[in-house]
Amino acid sequence: MVIPYGSILPSWLGKRLGAVNAGFFALLALLLMASPGQAVGAPLKTAVIELLPVEGSLSAEGVVEAVRQSIVAAQVPGRVLEVRVESGRFVARGEVLARIDDREAAQIVAAGQAQIARSEADFSNAKVNFERTRRLTEQTFLSPAALDKSQADFDAARAQLAATRAAAEQAIAVRGHATITAPFAGVIAIRHVQQGDMAQPGMPLFTLHDPARLRVVASIPQARLREVRAAGTAMLEFASLGQTVKATAMQVMPAADLRSHTTQVWLDLPAGLKDVAPGMFARALFAVGQAKKLVIPAAAVTYRSEVAGAYVVDDKGELRFRQLRLGEAAGVAGIEVLAGVQAGEKVALDPVSALAQLKSGGK
Repeated sequence: MVIPYGSILPSWLGKRLGAVNAGFFALLALLLMASPGQAVGAPLKTAVIELLPVEGSLSAEGVVEAVRQSIVAAQVPGRVLEVRVESGRFVARGEVLARIDDREAAQIVAAGQAQIARSEADFSNAKVNFERTRRLTEQTFLSPAALDKSQADFDAARAQLAATRAAAEQAIAVRGHATITAPFAGVIAIRHVQQGDMAQPGMPLFTLHDPARLRVVASIPQARLREVRAAGTAMLEFASLGQTVKATAMQVMPAADLRSHTTQVWLDLPAGLKDVAPGMFARALFAVGQAKKLVIPAAAVTYRSEVAGAYVVDDKGELRFRQLRLGEAAGVAGIEVLAGVQAGEKVALDPVSALAQLKSGGK
């Protein structure tokens, strides 16, 4: 409930208090309107758009791949009894990844051992017969032909024993292939097999790669290979991660693709990069000389939805929002401008303050 001043005070005093309150609130409103973070009419920091010498760059799309990658495949048939690792896990060299039923291989090993025992017995018998025949031949009880036959039987038994032992060793090696181990330390990129699957020789089981050694493979048009070789290296940009790194080494492949007329370039990545994995998209930027480009400071660029723009200040100090078509980054100088502004024009370096002035009608 509001009680008029006149009901409790003399009329002249109530009117005067009302005038004081009205002036106070008017002054408060003026102060609030005049202080949105910057005084109305305060000068904005500006920069002049200039043509600057910028290192030219050749951009090429590439894909990350592992320098050391292997597909671990089955070497023996059998049912997969156990799978010990999942995709994304780091494994040590020699670590057991899976096991395949080896009962059939075990039977082959047992048969090989039995065959070795038989071959050893045949060899011993042939050796005894050869020694006996040799002594009897020396005593002229047997002919030289009998000695020759005994010698041949002895040599055949010895060769058969060697072959039997080699076959047994092969069976043991085959049985060892039922235990799948990691050929080197790395990360399981893909697990192709499930427990209970029937494995066959050559069937992929796991894809393994070494995360310590990665590279970017980019395709370069043959017409630009001379410039790429002259650059010697490249900057590698990962847009999804928001980071750019320098390649540690570059290798140009000696062959070209017949269809696309491009040549692959391998660019080694530095060790220890986080969140970078084979299959990721990357952009390679090769420095190919200098060129003058229209450059705008990065701080002056603002975005409305997906439209890039800047606040241009004319000679009278008036602000105008101007849409821009941007090119590539120009290092610390800013960003290349393809359209929207001209050399010599001024842009506000603080788009937020420029927008506040524009809404308040300030210059």
